[in-house]
Amino acid sequence: MNTVGPYHNRQETYKYFSLPFCVGTKKTISHYHETLGEALQGVELEFSGLDIKFKDEVMQTTYCEIELDKAKRDAFVYAIKNHYWYQMYIDDLPIWGIVGEADENGEDHYLWTYKKLEIGFNGNRIVDVNLTSEGKVKLVPNTRIAMSYSVKWKKSDVKFEDRFDKYLDPSFFQHRIHWFSIFNSFMMVIFLVGLVSMILMRTLRKDYARYSKEEEMDDMDRDLGDEYGWKQVHGDVFRPSSHPMIFSSLIGSGCQIFSVSFIVIVVAMVEDLYTERGSMLSTAIFVYAATSPVNGYFGGSLYAKQGGRRWIKQMFIGAFLIPAMVCGTAFFINFIAMYYHASRAIPFGTMVAVCCICLFVILPLNLVGTILGRNLSGQPNFPCRVNAVPRPIPEKKCWKWKCIVCLFCRYFIFTSFWAYKIYYVYGFMMLVLVILCIVTVCVTIVCTYFLLNAEDYRWQWTSFLSAASTAVYVYMYSFYYYFFKTKMYGLFQTSFYFGYMAVFSTSLGIMCGAVGYVGTSAFVRKIYTNVKID
Repeated sequence: MNTVGPYHNRQETYKYFSLPFCVGTKKTISHYHETLGEALQGVELEFSGLDIKFKDEVMQTTYCEIELDKAKRDAFVYAIKNHYWYQMYIDDLPIWGIVGEADENGEDHYLWTYKKLEIGFNGNRIVDVNLTSEGKVKLVPNTRIAMSYSVKWKKSDVKFEDRFDKYLDPSFFQHRIHWFSIFNSFMMVIFLVGLVSMILMRTLRKDYARYSKEEEMDDMDRDLGDEYGWKQVHGDVFRPSSHPMIFSSLIGSGCQIFSVSFIVIVVAMVEDLYTERGSMLSTAIFVYAATSPVNGYFGGSLYAKQGGRRWIKQMFIGAFLIPAMVCGTAFFINFIAMYYHASRAIPFGTMVAVCCICLFVILPLNLVGTILGRNLSGQPNFPCRVNAVPRPIPEKKCWKWKCIVCLFCRYFIFTSFWAYKIYYVYGFMMLVLVILCIVTVCVTIVCTYFLLNAEDYRWQWTSFLSAASTAVYVYMYSFYYYFFKTKMYGLFQTSFYFGYMAVFSTSLGIMCGAVGYVGTSAFVRKIYTNVKID
């Protein structure tokens, strides 16, 4: 048996025997083990006591009895009123059942007491499990309720490697809306890339022509001429950003999140991670720890290019920025889970394991990446030299531009996180990730060009924030999804939902910000390389 909890609150789960169910006679189970992903996801497997042997059919048999006093009855009534369901596993195949039901008036409550199991086998492997709940018994205090089960075996043609297909959502590929939306997004990307390329190429060609004409003028004509545009800030465009330590740490963390997203999606496309409990989360943690050198390399090299001296402090900030955010949120939600006695409460041993991963894996690998980044690509090889005195920025009410610039971008996936479906269309997710990155880069390049053309050279933070504004859209959409697409309720589920959606949105924003900055940085370097500078 795994967990029990309200149907509408997927994450609010409790140990199965937190309800006063009784246990069968069999005492041991041979092959259960708990992984880090299972512990973090609140998997609480406990042996049911049901004696099931391979191919041995069992007629309806009573395996235990519940002495129903008033307290136990009240616990079952509360569970039935809140539509409690339970999850159990047979040979790692999940099955679900409802605790009980109420009559039409809601006055009398009934408990399902008979678990009718039908198990399909192919050769010597279990490939299918079905549970039918029967034996509806009215809950009356001071009575004995007999819990029973039966097992029927049947041959099946399902292959062992295909036994999880029944849990997937085959209608996904039948809905035209999915293909229409991805085709629509793909065509939008092609249109956007073409539009950005055409506009920028034509505009830049005119800029280059104007600047080359100015080169042919003598000094007096040039002084009398009306000089404007992005060339005027060539001596300041590669000036270090404000707060370079925080900025380089965000860029490094964003590059690492992108690497983790890409690798995990590729692994999920190759391997069926949904067939093992907690395997997706365990894979993500392992990949995040293994890609820590990416964070150190990009963050450390950028900080060195911007002339930063306190690189050790920058390395610590970059290494612990994302883990501190995730662990801080989990720590807060953990207090609520402990108050509720929910299975989502993270055990102390698991907390220690996560801290050890951060201290003894993530930090050393981040140090290696930082040292490599500073030594291999930490030299400020800019195409233009940086002036000693910063150029004054024209007063053109740039705050209006920045407010408009920082409200772009969108997209992502909710149902598989907060509902009961298993998400498995990772090719679709990979395409969405590619589209997201392309749109982000295109939007930030256009925004940066307008900013530089207004002779404002503070483009680094603008490019990051304009791309990171995706997080604002996603978090705003999460409110709509919560109130109109789900029936979640209660302090624990609400805190869990909005807490981890804040983590997800912030991580997505940091990733998009880093992608936008990297693309924009390449664009800025390119246009200033191709123009003649005195």
